Amino acid sequence: MKSLKKVTLNFNNMMKERLGSQGIGINDIKKLNQKIKQAIKNIKQKREDGLLGFMYLPYDLKVRDEIKKVAELVQNKYENVVVLGIGGSALGTIALRNALKHPFYNMLPSEKRKTPKLFVMDNVDPEVASGLFDVIDLKKSVINIITKSGATAETVAFMKIVWKKLIDKAGKNKLKEHIIITTDKEKGELRKIANTFGFISFVVPGNVGGRFSVLSPVGLFPLACIGINIDDLLKGAAYMDTICSNDNIWKNPAYIRAILHYISDIKFGRKITVMMPYSNALKDIADWFAQLWAESLGKKYSVQGKVVYKGLTPVKALGATDQHSQVQLYIEGPFDKVITFIKIDKFRSDITMPANFQEFDSISYLSNKKMSALLNAEQIATEMALAKNQRPSMTITLPEISEWTLGQLIYMLEVETAFIGELYNINAFDQPGVELGKILTYAFMGRKGYKDKLKQIKISKGIKKFII
Repeated sequence: MKSLKKVTLNFNNMMKERLGSQGIGINDIKKLNQKIKQAIKNIKQKREDGLLGFMYLPYDLKVRDEIKKVAELVQNKYENVVVLGIGGSALGTIALRNALKHPFYNMLPSEKRKTPKLFVMDNVDPEVASGLFDVIDLKKSVINIITKSGATAETVAFMKIVWKKLIDKAGKNKLKEHIIITTDKEKGELRKIANTFGFISFVVPGNVGGRFSVLSPVGLFPLACIGINIDDLLKGAAYMDTICSNDNIWKNPAYIRAILHYISDIKFGRKITVMMPYSNALKDIADWFAQLWAESLGKKYSVQGKVVYKGLTPVKALGATDQHSQVQLYIEGPFDKVITFIKIDKFRSDITMPANFQEFDSISYLSNKKMSALLNAEQIATEMALAKNQRPSMTITLPEISEWTLGQLIYMLEVETAFIGELYNINAFDQPGVELGKILTYAFMGRKGYKDKLKQIKISKGIKKFII
């Protein structure tokens, strides 16, 4: 029964009982009682008011059914699905593709793969762009262009290139067969293009920001195209929603994680959040989380407009790989980090190490042991070593890697992010700091209406004093 396969949180290694003076006490949490109550009230009210759109996504079955219908057509007709998107329009798709499909999915022969290859083009690196066209046939590909605003520079740049190549190879009258748009319901240039050409299109809900959109058509459509069970993904998220709707913080993993991170910051000055999955499949979940955490929490102003300069810095690590690079810093470096391990109880495949090299004690001890046992032993050992040195950590355990458990994990981390935003008294759903860079890019590339910004660029480029 899927409901028994619950994602769990162990936060013993955050607490005073385990870490002594470097740990969080029950009284530290009790002191925040009023703030916590207000945060819970705010989340409930914002959800009621429709402001937390990501919380509705697990229940949008009409959109799910539309996605499945189009995805089936794609599976039957095309060899490749190419996503053009960046940030929230790409990271979740990459993370869940890599978590839920074969580690070398695109390299499998079609009879083993059974569904189209998936390429996510999330940067405007010209070498990567050129390389794509060396490995795919555009006439056998569907292009999913994703940008909520309809004007994301990186996405529309790639779109321009693909558009011309499609016309050159297949003809303008065939564009409709190869392009699917995911954008705002009414606004933006991409919506106009979709309407003009009659492209199949999906809607990014207006109340769902990009970094919270993986369970919307942004992520669900390309994932469904490659055979990922989006029903179970949404059911897992809905199951976690029932858990994360509990006002009792001791039974709500999203709320208690947010509270522990908040206290770690305000009491201990721990402003670095490390996410360290002990699974290559989940490596890119840390990448997705980095955007969610950084873009949501890095804010200059409180909701009242007061300058506060808040934020926690996400760091990505991979167990056991980064035991051999980063963990030295975590154990003996500054006391400025909180580490989250992600552990897998049961891997989808496993290998038993053979009983060879028996004459060498430093090798033979691994004989007849499973690789999963070694990986999980390393996770527990790292956790214990950190605790012994009074370094805080939490462990999220997935019973298995599946759509059901990944739906739970994604949703829990999204709720945690929303809740800690309330504790910090900031808006976790905007990103004003990103806008200036976008505006200057538009000016640099000669976009109409941004000419006045060129002077600022020229001044910056003209400073040569500190160039070696």
